Amino acid sequence: MRFKSLRARIAFVVVLMMLGAQAAAYVVISSVIERNAISNAQEQLAVAERVFRQVLSTNAEKLTQAATVVAADFGFREAVATHHESTVVSALRNHGSRIDADLVILAGLDGKLIADSRGYTHGSQAFPFRALMQTATHGSERSAIDVIDGRLYQLVAVPVKAPLPVAWVAMGFLIDDRMAREMASLTSLDVSFFDQQPDGRWTTLASTLSAQRTAHMNPSDVADDRYATRVISLTSTGKPVVVVLQRSLTAAMAPFHRLQSTLLVITLIGVLLSIAGSIVTARSVTRPIAALKHFARRVGSGDYAEPIAVSHQDEIGELAQAFNRMQEGISRREHRITELAYTDRLTGLPNRAMFSDRLQQAIAEALPNETPFGVMLMDLDRFKYVNDTLGHPIGDLLLREVALRLRDALAVHSGLVARLGGDEFGVLLPDADLADVERVATQILKALEQPISIEGQPVDVGASIGIVTFPDNGVDMNVLLQRADIAMYVAKRSNAGVARYEERYDNSSAERLSLMSELRRAVEQDQLLLFYQPKVDLSTQTVKYVEALVRWDHPTRGYVSPDQFIPFAEQTGYIKTISYWVADKAIRQCAMWRDVGIELAISINVSARELIQSSLPDTFAGLLRKYNVPAELLWIEITESAIMDDPNHAIETLDRLHALGIRLSVDDFGTGYSSLSYLKRMPVDELKIDKSFVMGMTENRDDETIVRSTIDLAHNMGLKVVAEGVESEAVLQRLTDLECDLAQGFHLSRPLPPDRLEAWLNSWHEARCVTGVR
Repeated sequence: MRFKSLRARIAFVVVLMMLGAQAAAYVVISSVIERNAISNAQEQLAVAERVFRQVLSTNAEKLTQAATVVAADFGFREAVATHHESTVVSALRNHGSRIDADLVILAGLDGKLIADSRGYTHGSQAFPFRALMQTATHGSERSAIDVIDGRLYQLVAVPVKAPLPVAWVAMGFLIDDRMAREMASLTSLDVSFFDQQPDGRWTTLASTLSAQRTAHMNPSDVADDRYATRVISLTSTGKPVVVVLQRSLTAAMAPFHRLQSTLLVITLIGVLLSIAGSIVTARSVTRPIAALKHFARRVGSGDYAEPIAVSHQDEIGELAQAFNRMQEGISRREHRITELAYTDRLTGLPNRAMFSDRLQQAIAEALPNETPFGVMLMDLDRFKYVNDTLGHPIGDLLLREVALRLRDALAVHSGLVARLGGDEFGVLLPDADLADVERVATQILKALEQPISIEGQPVDVGASIGIVTFPDNGVDMNVLLQRADIAMYVAKRSNAGVARYEERYDNSSAERLSLMSELRRAVEQDQLLLFYQPKVDLSTQTVKYVEALVRWDHPTRGYVSPDQFIPFAEQTGYIKTISYWVADKAIRQCAMWRDVGIELAISINVSARELIQSSLPDTFAGLLRKYNVPAELLWIEITESAIMDDPNHAIETLDRLHALGIRLSVDDFGTGYSSLSYLKRMPVDELKIDKSFVMGMTENRDDETIVRSTIDLAHNMGLKVVAEGVESEAVLQRLTDLECDLAQGFHLSRPLPPDRLEAWLNSWHEARCVTGVR
């Protein structure tokens, strides 16, 4: 069972918790046992001390009674009075033996021994317990414990009166190892007696312990973790005497050790049971989770064949039911997503993704044996015209009708027809050679030649079809589609309806690809140049406006005309990159001129592709902020055709540009098909008359009429008028007479780079000053 698995972690956590609980219980109980053992030992010591004192008290009473009896005996008193020593000794021994006294002494009032059971003679020794005699005389204490000749005795002293005290009788019990053992048997403790020498050392007088142990004991410091100890000071007339009571903690805890052992066994059994239980619990939890994991993997791999079995009625069962509902939902959504991903929603045909996938599959199947098959790309003719004139809804219905006819035309073939986008369709014909493909293409054209009526409106469309075959025209999907597109372009250009791919058609395509690559490099490496053509104010002869025009000085091709690369850039979509480059350079140049005191407004051309981009106003606003140029110094020129491609989006973009303060101009006015209703709605400031009308206006009265009408129309609408293509003084004069506002053309100046334009401006202003024109 790997520790990384959920089962192992559950088992580990449960076992750890159980082990922790058992260990904590064991530690707590052991601690309680130890404390109880110590407490019991201390209680035993306290009881033993009371027993010990009671024994001493009992012995003292026995000794006192015996001493009192002998002291009160008439014969004994007479013997003492007559100094009859043998009688005295005999009486002392008789009375001492009755209580098993170990010591009986008779002393005179002078402190000298009269008789001693130990055998000392009269007058040879002094009574060793004179302090006891003194305390007994005063009645405070008749009993004492003291050391005689290195032995410990419990003594009592009683006076002999006749009738006044004439002597003292002392009786005592020897305190030795035997008595210590008796005390130990009564208290279940170790008992030791010590006295302290003048030098401070303690000597053992009696003990139940070995001499080796007592030799190292110090009653002043008997701390020992192995024993509970109590030290009792005894009443002594001489050196300090103590008794030490000890209880072995090991012995005290012996009964509890069995309990601890039992507890330890119970703890181990509990841990083992918890391990077994945790494994069972973890398995009961992880088994359904493992089943859910395998089910999730199966669903993740796309297998929705069968749901997971639900056998639990708990949270796991609810989770399994949720998984089943998830599987059903995913299956439905995946089916729907597949439909959306591979089906064209408008026509119901497969889309480009499905077509590419099936084409790739057909290549893989045909490649080993080079089995031929055909591919066709078809584009509708005049579809844009239908959209523009009849509207997009009619265009959509037309596409549905075309899709239906394509299906019918391919019904007898095992081919695939797909809508690739817009009005472009693709056809895949497996196991078909060139002749088969051309025959199907002809059938498709005939199907589309049949009259089409959309909501009662007759619609006439044709088609251009490009044909390629595998493996003759390529074995790669992208190559086949690219060459089919080239063939379709040839069919459309030649109005042939159908064209099969030939290698000679690819030259122009290669040149277009080369031009595209070089154009990208030109922008990245700053090979493009920006020239400026001045616009002269005809009423004041001043120059306040210039138009920015892009030029391409190719390192090997030389000068490339804008008419060659601008339309190409518009077709490929790269015009947006070029336009941004132009805008950035032009606005930057405007800022540089302002820094040196030249105030010129700059016009920039914007293509149809850009005009419908919602981000265009934000782009210009950002560039104006970047170079700190006022918006009124920027003019944007748009063509009529650009506006008419999508008037609604175009007007919305123009409104946003105008709101920024940017001026707007309609370029090439008169060459398009614009409606005055749209022109009226647009926030433009200027109309620019196309040069095709301006250049011939002095020779052609119709051109002059168009120019005059345009000027009048613009002025009536409150707009300025710019005439481009001014190439003679006569045309310039005629425009002045017609009150045209601005003029530009080769007669005034060709487009110039910034430094040459500055020189031209200086010469222009100098010439105007000479002629007196301000």
